Amino acid sequence: MKLYYSPAACSLAVHIVAREADLPLELIEVDLRTHRLADGTDYYTINPRGYVPMLELDDGTRLTEVAALVQYLADLAPEAALVPPAGTIDRVRVQGWLTFVSSELHKTFSPWLWHKETAESTKQDVLGRLARHFAELDALLAQQPYLAGETFTVADAYAFTIIRWSPLLRVELKPYPTLGAYLARIAQRPRVREALVAEGLVKKAA
Repeated sequence: MKLYYSPAACSLAVHIVAREADLPLELIEVDLRTHRLADGTDYYTINPRGYVPMLELDDGTRLTEVAALVQYLADLAPEAALVPPAGTIDRVRVQGWLTFVSSELHKTFSPWLWHKETAESTKQDVLGRLARHFAELDALLAQQPYLAGETFTVADAYAFTIIRWSPLLRVELKPYPTLGAYLARIAQRPRVREALVAEGLVKKAA
């Protein structure tokens, strides 16, 4: 399989899940400023939407959207227990968190905080919404180690990816120490660290 990605973008969640599931991936980097690959190929000719992630299967099938891709990969490796079985209440809980991260975190951060031309009033509204969501997560994570309970799931991979944008965009996390500890704990998972190193986001240990 091939994963079209950009370092630190939301595609990191898919990259993390693939490594946690021990599924081999060929990483193909996309420059999101130019929408070109390293060889100069116009990414729009591969994915008309122009964004990452995109997963290309060995038969040429191309799939997109983080919440769908992480579930697909997790289902390929049920022994990794990254998502509960389909049809269970526990699966619905994880899907609920995936939807929350997608709609309430991902699409609150992006595009508003990534663009300098965003009006200051809009930025303040966005920061207020993030503060409310972070407070909710901070309280939840004081009661349990992961979003859906006692075990790491695909929802945590997605949440980690998006919330770690906070320092890049000067979103303050100090008021949410439990949330900060959650991010640090996930970052120390061996497979998560492998993904971060592979994308050049942290240095490989000497």
